[in-house]
Amino acid sequence: MDEADSGKSPARWLRFSTPALGALITVIALVWAVDLPIKLGFILYTEQALAVILGLTFALLFLSVPARRGAERGAVPWYDAAAAIIGFAACVFIAVRYPILSREYVYYPVEGVVVGLVLVSLTLEGLRRAVGPSLVAIAVAFLAYGLFGHLVPGALEGRSKSVVELAGFLAFDTVGIVGLPMKVICTVVVLFIFMGQLLLYSGGSEWFTDLASALMGRTRGGSAKIAVIASSLFGTISGSAVSNVASTGVITIPMMRQAGFSREVAGAVEAVASTGGQIMPPVMGAAAFLMAEFLEIAYTEVLLAALLPAILYYVGVFVLTDLEAARKGIAAVPEDQIPQLATVLRTGWYFALPFVVLVVLLFSFYRTPEESAFAASLTIIAFSSVIAYRGKRMTLAMLWSVIWRTGEASVEIIVIGAMAGIVIGILQGTGLGFALSFVLVEFGEGSLIGLLLVTAGVCILLGMGMPTAGIYLLLATMAAPPLIKLGISPISAHMFVLYYGILSMITPPVAFAAFTAASISGGEPMATGWTACRLGWTAFVVPFLFVYSPSLLMQGGAVEIVIAFASAVAGVWMASAGFLGYLLRPLGPAARLGFVAAGLSLLVPAGAFPQAFYLDLFGAALGTVLVSLKLVEARRARLA
Repeated sequence: MDEADSGKSPARWLRFSTPALGALITVIALVWAVDLPIKLGFILYTEQALAVILGLTFALLFLSVPARRGAERGAVPWYDAAAAIIGFAACVFIAVRYPILSREYVYYPVEGVVVGLVLVSLTLEGLRRAVGPSLVAIAVAFLAYGLFGHLVPGALEGRSKSVVELAGFLAFDTVGIVGLPMKVICTVVVLFIFMGQLLLYSGGSEWFTDLASALMGRTRGGSAKIAVIASSLFGTISGSAVSNVASTGVITIPMMRQAGFSREVAGAVEAVASTGGQIMPPVMGAAAFLMAEFLEIAYTEVLLAALLPAILYYVGVFVLTDLEAARKGIAAVPEDQIPQLATVLRTGWYFALPFVVLVVLLFSFYRTPEESAFAASLTIIAFSSVIAYRGKRMTLAMLWSVIWRTGEASVEIIVIGAMAGIVIGILQGTGLGFALSFVLVEFGEGSLIGLLLVTAGVCILLGMGMPTAGIYLLLATMAAPPLIKLGISPISAHMFVLYYGILSMITPPVAFAAFTAASISGGEPMATGWTACRLGWTAFVVPFLFVYSPSLLMQGGAVEIVIAFASAVAGVWMASAGFLGYLLRPLGPAARLGFVAAGLSLLVPAGAFPQAFYLDLFGAALGTVLVSLKLVEARRARLA
């Protein structure tokens, strides 16, 4: 009998075992992040800890998530209990035998094939339950290539492996299931999920919203600007645009609807703000840490490179929401609903300290991301345990909830990390990665812009429905290498695929963040998605710009970077006015076209190509003329 139909509530042992499993996942990640085993004199492979975490994840997943997606978990059926036990046992076996089998798994084919088949099978089923069928289809396609790649004709012909070879390779090799993606997720990403849970339980999310309200509530369309700031601040920690919409949107979307924004605009603003949090430093939905590992550069370099594009993204969102409010006559938030800034800062100032600690340790003391996140988390615990915000004070019971819920919240991304290990292992083990790069590079030699457009489309397609870290893991291994081989700087290539991967969250036909927001606002889902694309238009344009001129990624001289950024801000403002059709007053067709032309011209960095400087001059001159004309028109209208 399926558990959804049994009518039985979860057994008492399950109500205790799932928090315990979640807590163990978190504790092992925290212990390993600060190198406690090494400091105590234990010499262990990182992969051994990763295998134990994966085993705990399998156990927690199969005990808490029913086979039928969306069903309520009732009594645990025998097959889920068996999967939980077998998955945990297989991963413990890997942890125990890893020192030997990692080097000599080819000499132990029975152990390799049994454990490998268990891990691959449970990873696929875990993906189906936690994420959905899309990633399962991708993983199965790669597995099929790993077995039958030699039958693929042409340039994509690969070095296939037998079932025995492939199973052992994926289970025990350092580029397999317990490879780089799992390492970064379990030792870094889980810590930031822990930090986010601490902020959530201690009242930090409410403080972000109150701070945004105090800063923006008195401006026109203030409710939308509150949503933008609050969702971007919390979105960078959450690592999932969809979950961020679901958590903050229930507050911000009704606020925007009450102020006068349409259902579609209210949903789109929340979706765009939450999606932008995934590219907002210092956390970037955990993609920043993965990017630093892939590129083998300092984490701080990634943060600096991401800063200006993220600011441009939110400048565009702010300008469009402000002009939309002016066009619709939407006023500020009522005064009695706006907290005093001084009160907000006085009562919740300590919520800013974790971010100060994080940035100082990263940039001034050059500590690792995991050490910095651990210190920032301790800061939250220390202050929130003695100071209450809105009646919330960290207690031991609350800290216990944070610990086990962190493990529970990490299940999805850990399983995605295991899947990414399968993909990376097959790409490297069969030569498919080289073959794909060769085919795309050949195509790109004829037209770089054509390759960028194709890559953008592929990134949006592959990114549908996935959390940020999962999107980036997949695209960094498949889509970025061809761009790098064509001479694009590695940081530009990786930022390009990250941007277009997260844009799948707001791009129809499968715009999950926009559709989630529409379910809250009551708006039409597709219309909400297209409105979100209009609000987040800068994210579709800026990646092309920093590919051709990395100055927007802080690559180059200081003067060049400042000029490129200043002209880009002016360009975003003018183009946004043109797209919306409103500045000080409604714009006619000719004026709209002129503002769009001026804005897009200013967006192009002066160093993008030899004539780009003159294009900037043209945009500046045209924009100055158009703005002057509109100022004169507005003055005459006031005097009339």
